Amino acid sequence: MVATQKLYPRATVKRIVKAHSNRSLSKNADILIFLDYMLFMQELMREASIRSRRAGEKGISAKSVRKVTEMTLRKFKG
Repeated sequence: MVATQKLYPRATVKRIVKAHSNRSLSKNADILIFLDYMLFMQELMREASIRSRRAGEKGISAKSVRKVTEMTLRKFKG
């Protein structure tokens, strides 16, 4: 039997969100927050990859990530 590994510490996510919002969270809100974060990171890396390829870079650089961060944040603003 293989032991299951937690993908992220749920208690930590809940504690951080609660500290910033001063409100309690529903039972599975931390899962939705984590999934939204992962979607954001996936999109950020995709955009940075496209930008770095256009600039002729071999890999993704910090510069290409910085350039697309604002645009990606705008996409995820509710």
